[in-house]
Amino acid sequence: MYNQAQNGLFKGMNPRMTQVSILMVLITLVMGSLFNETSARGIEAARSWLDPFLEWYYVLLVAFLLFFMIWLGTGRYKKVRLGRDWERPEFTFFAWISMLFAAGTGVGILFWSVAQPIMQLGDNPFVLPGTPEGDAAVVAMRLSFFHWGVNGWAIFSFVALTMAYFSYRHDLPLTVRSVLYPILGERVRGPLGDLVDLLAVFGTVFGIATTLGLGVQQMNAGLHQVFALENSTTLQLTVIAVIMFIATASVVSGVSRGVRMLSEMNFWLSIAAVLFMLLLGPTQYLIGVTIEATGDYIQSLIRMTFHTNVTQGDSWQSDWTVFFWGWWLAWSPFVGMFIARISRGRSFGEFVMGVLLVPTIITIVWIGLFGGTALYQELFGAGGVVAAVQNDVSTALFVTVEGMELGVFTPIISTLLIVLIGTYLITSANAGTLVINTILSGGDEDPPSAHRILWGIFLALLTAVLLIAGGLDTLQSAVITAAMPFSVVVICMIIGLLKALSDERFAPRHGELSPSPAEPWAITDDIEKVTEEAEQKAEEKALKEAAEKEAERLKALEAERHQQEGEDALLRR
Repeated sequence: MYNQAQNGLFKGMNPRMTQVSILMVLITLVMGSLFNETSARGIEAARSWLDPFLEWYYVLLVAFLLFFMIWLGTGRYKKVRLGRDWERPEFTFFAWISMLFAAGTGVGILFWSVAQPIMQLGDNPFVLPGTPEGDAAVVAMRLSFFHWGVNGWAIFSFVALTMAYFSYRHDLPLTVRSVLYPILGERVRGPLGDLVDLLAVFGTVFGIATTLGLGVQQMNAGLHQVFALENSTTLQLTVIAVIMFIATASVVSGVSRGVRMLSEMNFWLSIAAVLFMLLLGPTQYLIGVTIEATGDYIQSLIRMTFHTNVTQGDSWQSDWTVFFWGWWLAWSPFVGMFIARISRGRSFGEFVMGVLLVPTIITIVWIGLFGGTALYQELFGAGGVVAAVQNDVSTALFVTVEGMELGVFTPIISTLLIVLIGTYLITSANAGTLVINTILSGGDEDPPSAHRILWGIFLALLTAVLLIAGGLDTLQSAVITAAMPFSVVVICMIIGLLKALSDERFAPRHGELSPSPAEPWAITDDIEKVTEEAEQKAEEKALKEAAEKEAERLKALEAERHQQEGEDALLRR
């Protein structure tokens, strides 16, 4: 572990990093509490100053990460394993997917699955005047898929893969600074390494606070509609307190118990919600529009990936793409470390295909059903969703369910969605708390429980302050600003990973015979046989190297013993 204290108040933690992080949060809390209007204006001013640069910088960075991850998953290194060559995954595929999706986008996708398609219906640069409403709806769905699809998951998967690779294959602590070891060497253990991890903590804290704020606003809207509770800041603060209490209790119990069980419960509740929308909604339209929008998304992916909106002269790029790429980047240390923690033993190919494709497919289905239902109501039904979104974005999901006119099923589905939002908030909060403490403890995967509780309280307070300071706009601006410093670390991580991979034995070398690469979908007996033989050879090689090192150590000890005996004999004379 990096600079972990052995005793005292900060036992098990990096004292310097922990103190700086606590001070940073306390200053934010004081500024947000006592000078909330000034804080909101300051955050907005920082975002306005950065926007022109970020509109092309984030585009280039995310585009590179997407193609880089595809290359890692399908190229020469796809058989490299996140761990020793003979290791196998710790979690089943179902548990793995459940945890990474729940922690990755669960809360955000619930908030935006209806709001974004509706807001994009008549306000995006890809719809020309006079375009039929049906075609505009497909474009709105396509843009929603784009901001929640493979581009965003490329960010998460890259950070996760690099941390898992250096931790489980090179035996370095599970933290961001470890990825920079090929560049900084032993300096990662000093102040420079501390700075890298502090930037990760900074982005993580504000990323989690932003998502918790969005989710709490949406829960408030649902509670108001179903149970007629007041839509107020007081209720939102109460919900934050309850969520963080449960989340902190869960994270203290560890990943294998609390986090895994909550994630799997989220997954099953999500399936129930999806089936409700599919079977009780306009089924034929939902299937058709999802398929058509998916085809449109695939065809337009390259063009949208490099779109900067430079010729439009409006704020669309800043409001949407810059915000979402900033959100993904701010969350990447937290989600990346969490995914790394649950991905030990998987190969590059399996990891990349799983993290890029499976959550994207789930996201497409989710937005297709929930967003498609809202669009159907606007195009062919009584409408009302657009007006609701313009009045309060957080009400979009529940207004859509109410507009389905399902009678007694309406409160049942709404209640299910409230519970789902709550469990996703808990999952995101406890995973985030665990990750923050893992970083601050120097890479300890089981940080002290007292500090987990402390950071659960800090996250609750910070979320409350951001909500009081300015609501949704302030939350969005805060996450974009917080993501900028960490994006520089991401670029350094790319360089560090490439330097480390140059020494991998699966890289082509003259005079070395290795099994031919197999595509992820090509599973045959021959390939399995070759893979098993390669892994057996790797294990034998590792055991041989270990035996040689042990023999050298014993030989050195024997030589030292003989030398000591000689010295003792001389002294006796």
